[in-house]
Amino acid sequence: MNLNKNQHTNRDRRSREETGEVASFPIALEVILLILKIFITVCESIFRTIVPVPKKSVQGEIVLITGAGHGIGRELALQYADLDAIVVCWDIHEQANKNVVSHITKKGKTAYGYICDVTNREEVIKTVQTVEREVGKITVLINNAGILEVRSLLEHDEEDIRRTIEINTVSHFWTLQAVLPNMIKNNHGHVVALSSHVGLGGFRNMVPYCASKYAVRGMMSALNEELRYNPQNQIKLTTIFPYIVSTGLCTNYKIRFPQLFKEVTPKVAAECIISAQRRNIVEETIPEFSLTVHNILQTFPKKAVYLIRDFINIRFESNK
Repeated sequence: MNLNKNQHTNRDRRSREETGEVASFPIALEVILLILKIFITVCESIFRTIVPVPKKSVQGEIVLITGAGHGIGRELALQYADLDAIVVCWDIHEQANKNVVSHITKKGKTAYGYICDVTNREEVIKTVQTVEREVGKITVLINNAGILEVRSLLEHDEEDIRRTIEINTVSHFWTLQAVLPNMIKNNHGHVVALSSHVGLGGFRNMVPYCASKYAVRGMMSALNEELRYNPQNQIKLTTIFPYIVSTGLCTNYKIRFPQLFKEVTPKVAAECIISAQRRNIVEETIPEFSLTVHNILQTFPKKAVYLIRDFINIRFESNK
């Protein structure tokens, strides 16, 4: 009896060992394939730094731009129109919005203007429905609207903080919930979200603004994962991190090396944004090299990063 029992035990042990070996073989193969895929992806990325991805056409695309009445939004509207896109301009300032639409239509291009408070979810949904009825389904969404208050956290009142978060971050959720369903249904579309350089690293006197722009990056990253769950997904996402743009939002700042870190004009910023969107770039800084520098600095000790920051000495002074 004991002999038979031992034989059975040995057979069971061998069976488990063989099963484990068989199970571990596919995992080892998967790891090898993963390493190979990563190597190919890295090679492709290096190749694309030398030979950029060709820019896709935006002709006939219906491009919705929030905050289109001035600054970057205005330049985006003008440049997309020049590329024969159908431009839909949203702004809370009626006259500024009308001026942009008029400028575009006078050149024989197509543009429509709508007044919309992007912090009001119901208004956003209704305005999107109106656009879809009067113009067509939105295929490119650019969440550009934003505000900036420069002062210390304790100098901000409740209204300042709520307004900053609602315009710079929460409004993105409302436009996405209104526009994404048709993009998903048609498996076609592109969403561009404007974050900021301060969405990559915090700065003094900009706590609510930094928080709002950090949130945009997190939101777009998470949304990308949701969409990526569908292997057939063709909806593209692009997050933009501009440096200081001469729109009038940020004027009271100082920097040790102003010639090396110059303001970006709205025209140049818009050109970079459109180029990134047309090349399906997931994240892009303006200027481009900044993201690479940021990623390298992330590997440094915090104290080393502080030393570099103190050396460059960018300061945003309170505008209160």
